[in-house]
Amino acid sequence: MSGIESTSNKSLNNILDKLGIRSSDTKVSKKSDSLGQEDFLKLMTTQLQNQDPFSPMENGDFIAQMAQFSTVTGITEMSESLKSLSGQLGEFRIATASSMLGNSVLVPGNTARPDANGEIHGVIDMPVASSATNVSFSNAAGEILHNIDLGAQASGLVGFEWTNIPPAVLEANKTLTVKAYMNGAEGLEEVSPSIFAEVMAASTGTDQTGVVLNVKDYGAINASDVPTFRSNKARLDTYKN
Repeated sequence: MSGIESTSNKSLNNILDKLGIRSSDTKVSKKSDSLGQEDFLKLMTTQLQNQDPFSPMENGDFIAQMAQFSTVTGITEMSESLKSLSGQLGEFRIATASSMLGNSVLVPGNTARPDANGEIHGVIDMPVASSATNVSFSNAAGEILHNIDLGAQASGLVGFEWTNIPPAVLEANKTLTVKAYMNGAEGLEEVSPSIFAEVMAASTGTDQTGVVLNVKDYGAINASDVPTFRSNKARLDTYKN
């Protein structure tokens, strides 16, 4: 009788190996309050060994139980993979938040101030071609401090910069108002600029928000909403040399 049981166990193990759900004999068993895969396999083995020889389990029932075990195994492995992926995303958010500190990101708005290099950079999104394009910088009192004549421009993104900012403006360290104008098919009209503003702080956020940046003069902004960034450190090194 022991020979029959040994043969039965061997056949069962071969089937489990082919299905890829047999647990290694070298694994150390762990105590648990719930039934695991190994427990179910032991129950099935016991069921096969003690079944009525005159009314054995149908092949279809046996295959169905094997399929259930295989499904449970797949779900367990998928769960572990998702946990690992979640941890990797958390590490990626931390790295992203750290790398953005001290740099500038492009945000829609007309509030600007000189960066660490003593410069102001921005972009205009031209809806149509313009025969004349102008950008002005004014202080809180409305006094225009500087004008940039960009001339004729095609539709699309047009960059601008104010690099030779007077020392008095730099020392004041006050916000400036940027206004952009274009002469298109409808005549002279104002267009909205975007400004490179400094990232003062960053947090990893949540799975829903992602990395959140605290941008100077603009507050909290999701990193996913930032189209591009500018490295202030690289520019500062070049400026010093």
